[in-house]
Amino acid sequence: MGGLSAAAGGLSAAAAAPFLGRLTRLDPAAVVRLRDAGGGTVALWGRLPWGVLVVRTVPGSGVTDRTVGAAELLRVLTDGDGSLPPARDPDWRWPLPPGAGTAVETLPAATVQRLGAAAAEAVRAGRGRVGDRMLRDALLDHVAIVISTGDEEIPVRQSMIQAVLRMGFMSTDGHGQITVRIGGKWVGLAAEHGSVWLQTTPSLTIHMAK
Repeated sequence: MGGLSAAAGGLSAAAAAPFLGRLTRLDPAAVVRLRDAGGGTVALWGRLPWGVLVVRTVPGSGVTDRTVGAAELLRVLTDGDGSLPPARDPDWRWPLPPGAGTAVETLPAATVQRLGAAAAEAVRAGRGRVGDRMLRDALLDHVAIVISTGDEEIPVRQSMIQAVLRMGFMSTDGHGQITVRIGGKWVGLAAEHGSVWLQTTPSLTIHMAK
C-alpha cells in the first residue's frame, strides 16, 4: 500500500466525518481504508461488525492506498491539526469488490426502509424468547429480496439493508432509489450517500442475462 499526504489526504472533513462517526459508533475499533478514486476523490472503505463492507467517496487528494484507525482519522479531521494517524495496513484483511459492478435492478428507498424497520421490530418482539445474538444473526442472514436476472437469482440480505440504514447512506424521507449491483461474487446496494457490498458464498456464481 502507498501513502497519504501530510494533510490527512486532503480529505473533506464535512464529507468524511459523518461516515467515520457512524462507523466508529458501530465499531469503536474499526479501521478505514483510503483509496484514490480518481477525479480528486477518495474512497473510504470500512467493514461493519456483521461482515458487510461500506464505502463512501469524498473529495480528497494525495491518497494512494492506506489503512488507518477510523477513530484516529476522525479526530484528525475534526481537530484540524493536520497530522496523520499511524498506518495500520496489516489490519485490513478483507478483499474489495472489483470496481463499481453492474447495475441489475433498482429498489424504492421506501421499500428498503420498510424491510429494515420490520427486521428491527422482529428483534424487539423476540427479546426474552430466544437468545438475542442468535435472533440478530438469523435476521441479518435472512434474504430479504431476491433479484432475478436470466436464470440466476441474486440475494439481497438483511445485513446489507441494515448497513445502508445504519450508515445513513439514504435520505430518511423515503424518496429516491437504491441500485442493486453485482461484480464477480459480490452483491452491492448503491444509495445516495454511499454503497454497501457483501461477498456471496463461493458456490454461487452470478451471470448477467444475455
